[in-house]
Amino acid sequence: MATAQLTASSISVSARNLSSFEGLRASNVKFASFKPAGGFALSQRPFRCLVVKAATVVAPKYTSIKPLGDRVLVKIKTVEEKSEGGILLPSSAQTKPQAGEVVAVGEGKSIGKTKLDISVKTGARVVYSKYAGTEVEFDGSSHLILKEDDIIGILETDDIKDLKPLNDRVFIKLAEAEEKTAGGLLLTEATKEKPSIGTVIAVGPGPLDEEGNRKALSVSPGSTVLYSKYAGNDFKGSDGANYIALKASDVMAILS
Repeated sequence: MATAQLTASSISVSARNLSSFEGLRASNVKFASFKPAGGFALSQRPFRCLVVKAATVVAPKYTSIKPLGDRVLVKIKTVEEKSEGGILLPSSAQTKPQAGEVVAVGEGKSIGKTKLDISVKTGARVVYSKYAGTEVEFDGSSHLILKEDDIIGILETDDIKDLKPLNDRVFIKLAEAEEKTAGGLLLTEATKEKPSIGTVIAVGPGPLDEEGNRKALSVSPGSTVLYSKYAGNDFKGSDGANYIALKASDVMAILS
């Protein structure tokens, strides 16, 4: 049976303004020559690939979006195109934003016979769960429609350490990762164990019961806690420290 040999292979993909919430743009994909054992070769031929767009595009004829129920419309913060040192970042290295400004809110939700308004107001700067909501291109900007429960907290400054958690969220400063093994061997960044212990920095007002009353959380600021290893959303503060925001149910124990 004749066999085919690949003499070279390369795939080049070029995309402009590729970002986490703009989806994939049209790109040119080019395959290098392929030479079977019989001696003939397939010539290089670029072609247009299929365009995939993650966000729903709202036509210009629509001038407003009104979220329903306990949903919130957030204008997404623009992706940083440069590092702190001024180096241009490729699309693959740009961090997907988890923050934005509330531009519209729904009418709220009902718990039992109690009607509850949305707890965030228009104009508030919020931080939300990384993979929450539906992305929408509207009025020339990227927006996100998400449920109120997907909002982690309100951020009134540019530093994540000042986050004010909402509902049953807990905001924790992580303990430093161990630099050495028990036997004294130095650990590289790749082999350091991810901490699951930290100090509570701030807590939300608590979840709502069936009568619309807040139930206080069982942890408080200053407590050292043990939490589920793969829970929550991770953040890096301007002070270089690592933080995590998670639900109170993901906190397993208080250490003392």
